[in-house]
Amino acid sequence: MKRTPPRAGGPAPTPGPNQPNDWCGSDVKEPSLYTVKAVFILDNDGNRLLSKFYDPELYPSMKEQKNFEKNVFNKTHKADNEIAFVEGMTVVYKSSIDLFFYVVGSAQENELMLVSVLSCLFESLSQILRKNVERRCLLDNMEGVFLIVDEIIDGGVILESDPQQVLQKVNYRADENPLSEQSVAQHITEKLALTTNVLQSAKEQIKWSILK
Repeated sequence: MKRTPPRAGGPAPTPGPNQPNDWCGSDVKEPSLYTVKAVFILDNDGNRLLSKFYDPELYPSMKEQKNFEKNVFNKTHKADNEIAFVEGMTVVYKSSIDLFFYVVGSAQENELMLVSVLSCLFESLSQILRKNVERRCLLDNMEGVFLIVDEIIDGGVILESDPQQVLQKVNYRADENPLSEQSVAQHITEKLALTTNVLQSAKEQIKWSILK
């Protein structure tokens, strides 16, 4: 027997004899830890400087990823907005001099979550680049850029949205020299521990969602 979703403010329909007690609309998706589908930085010609795609089923090949990036760039580089919907994806973006920063989520994703990631990324990079957020400085500091991205997002899961916390974790400050080998090793060790904690938390959430 097909059930009709409840009207706003009204009670949920009574389940039939062969139906589960918990009703869920067909268009409601389960919450996911994997908020971010991709993050990439392009120059003002649309060339890729940094790119990470976290959903292997979304754009599995390099060609598909670059085609998507090109499509996003063509629809945003002359626009005044800060959000776009491209190929069924939600894209938030920000530009600075000759750079464009993009964070991509699903069409159902909370835009504010994506914006918080974008803001954290931009502010963190602004600190390590001493406010010179432009192509040349970015390319000269790519090691720090990759570490910052990995501290904010791990496999599509948002780990941090506070720029100061990110900078502390990567042991990278604007008035210091680039990361030493020791600090890089320390960062990797801490990252592995953090990833383990995130996976454990995810398992607990899945367990409790099943038991509900």
